[in-house]
This record gives sequence, C-alpha cells and structure tokens, in this order.
Amino acid sequence: MTVTRIAACDWIIAWDAAAGRHRYLRHTDLVFQGDTILHVGPGYDGEVTTNIDGRGLMAMPGLVDLHTHPSLEPAFKGLREEHGLREHYMSGLYERCATLIPDPACQRAAATLAYGEMLRSGVTSVADLTFPYDGWREVAEASGLRVWMAAGFASARWYMDTPHQLKFAWDEPRGWREFEAAKAFLQDLPRGGRLSGIVYPMQIDTCAEDLLRAAKAWADEQGLPIATHISQSVMEFNEMVNRHGMTPVQWAARIGLLGPTTHLGHAIFIDEHSWLHWHSRRDLDLLAETGSVVAHCPNVFSRYGQCLEDFGRYRRAGVRIGLGTDTTPHNMIEEMRCAAILARVTAQDLFTTSTAEVLEAATVGGAEALGRPDLGRLAPGARADLVLVDLGCTAMRPVRDPLRSLVYAAAERAVRDVYVGGQKVVADGRVLTLDMDAAAAEVEEGQARMMAAVPGRDWAGRDIDTLCPLSLPI
Repeated sequence: MTVTRIAACDWIIAWDAAAGRHRYLRHTDLVFQGDTILHVGPGYDGEVTTNIDGRGLMAMPGLVDLHTHPSLEPAFKGLREEHGLREHYMSGLYERCATLIPDPACQRAAATLAYGEMLRSGVTSVADLTFPYDGWREVAEASGLRVWMAAGFASARWYMDTPHQLKFAWDEPRGWREFEAAKAFLQDLPRGGRLSGIVYPMQIDTCAEDLLRAAKAWADEQGLPIATHISQSVMEFNEMVNRHGMTPVQWAARIGLLGPTTHLGHAIFIDEHSWLHWHSRRDLDLLAETGSVVAHCPNVFSRYGQCLEDFGRYRRAGVRIGLGTDTTPHNMIEEMRCAAILARVTAQDLFTTSTAEVLEAATVGGAEALGRPDLGRLAPGARADLVLVDLGCTAMRPVRDPLRSLVYAAAERAVRDVYVGGQKVVADGRVLTLDMDAAAAEVEEGQARMMAAVPGRDWAGRDIDTLCPLSLPI
C-alpha cells in the first residue's frame, strides 16, 4: 500500500490529544498510508513510496460541513441574497420555499456544483440535507467527499396566501410515507464507506409529534444521527409558542428529541435572543445538558440581518457546535470568518470567540457530531482527510499566523490540494472528481426553468423580477 510523506511541511495544524485541541507544528512531516495517518512530527524512519515537498505549505485537517442543502442552493444564486419580507422579520425562507422549486435535473447539477465548491474550500465531509431525488447517490459517490445523506420527510408544507402570515398544509399520512421511503433509502446505503445516513425530519414546525418521536426512536435503533431545523426564525418561534406554550427547544426537550446524536440546524432564536423578549432563560442549559449539537451557519442569516447571539456564549454554556454552509457560497472558510466576526459584533467583545474555536467547530466539532472521532484532526490513526494550503499565495502573505491568514484574508484561493481518505480530490486548486463548468451551465438552465414557473406558484401571481428584483436597473 502506498505510503505518502509530506516532508518538512512549513506548518502543520496537528491534533494534540492530551490537550484536546489543535496546535501548530513547524518544519516537520505528515505521513499517511492508504486512508490512515501514520505519523505527524519528526523522526519517521519507515518506508516511503511517495514524497511531497512540504516547504511553502501548511497541512490542516479536512473541514466538516455539518449542515447544507447542495441540491437547492446554487439555483438560488442571484435570487435569495436580498430577498426577504419585513412581515417575516426580514426572512425570505418561507416565500422562497413555496415559490422557487428546482426540478430534479437542476438538483443534480446544483449538487455537483456545490460539492465542488465545498472541496475547493477544504471540505472533506458534509451532511447533505434534502428530499431524495434521482441521481443523488450517484453524484455523492462521484464527488469523492464523505457524504452523510439526510433524506428528508415532513408532515406539512409551508404556504402563503398573504404577505404576512405563514400557513401549513398538513398531510400526516404523506409524512409517514416519506419517513418509510427515507428509512428504505438509508438502509440501502452501504455501511463503512464514504456514504452514510442521517435521519432528517425536516423542521420542528412541519413535523407532527408522533413522527418526531418515531424518527428519534428509529435513529437511535439504527445508530444514526438525527437532524432538524429548529429556532431558525421568529415566525417559527411564535408558531411553536402558540401551539405548545413553550419555546421550540423546550418542546423538543419535552418530547425527547434532544440528545448527543441530535443536530439542530441554526438554533438562533432561543429564549434569550434579544429580538424575542421572552421570559425564560432555559434553552441554552437544555442544549448543553442534553449534549445536543448546534449546526451554526452564520453567513446566510447575516444577509437577513439576523444572527446567533453569540457563538462564544453558546460554547461557554457547554453547547456543542459545528459549522455548516447551508447555502451558496458553499465555502467553509468564509463561514469560519463570519462566525468569528459576527460573534464579536453581537457580544460587543473581541475576545468572545477565537480563531482556534471556530476551527475546532469546523473540524472536530462536526466530526464528533457525526460520530467520527477519526475525522477533523491530523493525528496517527485518524483518516487521511487533509488540506494543503499554499503559503506562497499572495493573499496568505506575510505568513506570521497562517490560520489567520487563511480565515481572514485568503480563504479558498490558497487551497492547493485536498485529500479524502488518502485520495487526492483537488490538485492545484482544481477539483478532480467533478465537472464544475458543465454543472454550472446546467444550473443556469435549471434556474431559468425554475424562474419561468414562479408566477404559477406565487400566491400573488408575481413574476421573478417582481419577487426578486435585480440589484441595479437595466
């Protein structure tokens, strides 16, 4: 089996197991055999098949994108960035979901494009949350990523017939049918490969209580994580309070949904959020006590003027956190930057969150949430999922602190090579496994079809230029 040594690497972000944190190593070696890291540090005297000159490079662990929707979001580029309703506290989520619906061909191309964007920004593992569509598994397999396929199901769909009210079209039998289809899909995935499963009741407000309880029980029985969206909008918070007299997080705790294998998408509008003026202060403690994982996706919500308050406070309360991209751009390095900066703004405190803490969320935080302590770290015995950063990239220079240069300045421009399980999937900044140009062309065509269908789906019969005007007049 091939043994690869990255020799005399200028910088390595290595995992210090004793301290439970990442740390820098200088001018030393990283060695992997097949899909497993053998050695990180000096003094390796074993046989080597392939030598890579590590001078001018930084080796870092592959990033874990814990929450994203690759089959949808690229089709919304140029549409969703400033689309929102004042009546929905500036969110455009519900109107968009009811109106902008890509077809399966567009979904396949969108997923291809998004997977490539992730690889280009150093992602090696992703939780892909979607309704199953034709070709999903084939695209995931072709990407070379480790993909946790979260096959969605729900008891209701959102709809609108006024600009100010969110409504729910309930069809609980359909929700149970979708759950059974999701179970069949997940059971068909081979265990032990790059594809894995997540049980995915889609939103806390669109799933009936008995469906959520059944989903959690089945996930536990199968040893799978379970993911949902929760506390992602003021509209949802108020809806759940109207139904149950308590916050979404408190209701999830009451029905037994929370726990160490539960991924909670966003969890922004908890009881202490300043926009809510709610009377309790229990949600953070419930998240911490149950060991539930928050999948934090700061970039997309910041476009609505919304923000989790704050990343550092969640961590200090003991809440487990991973990072996700959610939407376009599927760029985890930008999410790291956004997470750190927004936390400091909301806390009005430079020191509430460090660069090291956002790196931890983007690596070991996500990996442990997926039940994979062998990912998200560079250490002997871990999987050889790693990223080589070009320190000669002008945006990285001067290289006093390469992680800061990467997060706050260079981002994906400095990513040179990416390996998943010891296999190179990005070389010299080019994705080897996917044709991103062809996918982009197909997404453009699919977006045009989607936009043409908008008047027939919009509650007011508006066209796309009325719903989502261009940023400048023609």
